[in-house]
Amino acid sequence: METGQSRGLFLFFLLTWGLPSEVAVEVQASPDGSSAVQEPVRLTGVQEAVEFIAAAEVAVIGFFQDLEIPAVSIFHSVVEKFHDVSFGISTDSVVLSHYNISGNTISLFRLVDNEQLDLENEDIEIMDASKLSRFIEINNLHLVTEYNSVTVIGLFNSMIQIHLLLMMNKASQEYEESMHRYWKAAKLFQGKILFILVDSSLKENEKVVSFFNLKASQMPALAIYRTVDEEWDTLPVADISVENVQNFCYGFLEGKRLFIVIRKSAHVERVIESTGTAWGLEEMLSTALEDSKQGLKPQHWI
Repeated sequence: METGQSRGLFLFFLLTWGLPSEVAVEVQASPDGSSAVQEPVRLTGVQEAVEFIAAAEVAVIGFFQDLEIPAVSIFHSVVEKFHDVSFGISTDSVVLSHYNISGNTISLFRLVDNEQLDLENEDIEIMDASKLSRFIEINNLHLVTEYNSVTVIGLFNSMIQIHLLLMMNKASQEYEESMHRYWKAAKLFQGKILFILVDSSLKENEKVVSFFNLKASQMPALAIYRTVDEEWDTLPVADISVENVQNFCYGFLEGKRLFIVIRKSAHVERVIESTGTAWGLEEMLSTALEDSKQGLKPQHWI
């Protein structure tokens, strides 16, 4: 257990090192065009609260026993900052009991991993707008979450241990349609795999691309990573179709990988499977084989 945690922490520091300390919140609207309500919705019953949470990828609800406490005004002040989050408020004792709330609490509910994350009494007493915003930014994970130095914290705190990264230039002509298909594929693996978007055109994301031994000429590409044992696989793919994403994910889950990375002490042994040319990966195979012959050490980001 400790080994898995230490590996996860190691990659976490690799992912966050050198990135800007503050990243502006970017709207991550669902491809279906839906948008979140910008004023907190008053939730007066359990069924209403259940439906409210079920309708949003991310919902934040203030469960308050007293609407006169400072936390309520702070809660209202951050609503306009997050256009991809639904906000609600409830003072109903039955609703609070249904969600195991015993005091003033702000809870974030996520569809992607079915998590409920709580800021409870002691947290709320010392909370200001900046701290509440940070809590939401970190944990604001969607069916497809854009990678940055803030969301990566929430990604590695999630109970879901497999991450799928789409590395793609957001300015490309194919971006919108590719994202629509990627989002549809994400719904099929909800609760099993976290789907992540990495803008390959950003300099601060170059370390992510290089970690998976990929080059700019191979974009767009998929990379899948399991946090518990650091196993990963990659697939440069011109067509981001639901079928291609499905096949790649199922292959990894079933242990059928294009590249199996085995760490032995300070060296990396790349074991190449026979499926490379079928996927159009001749260049990657050639590079990997040459590295294997030379006994190259793994590329660390720090």
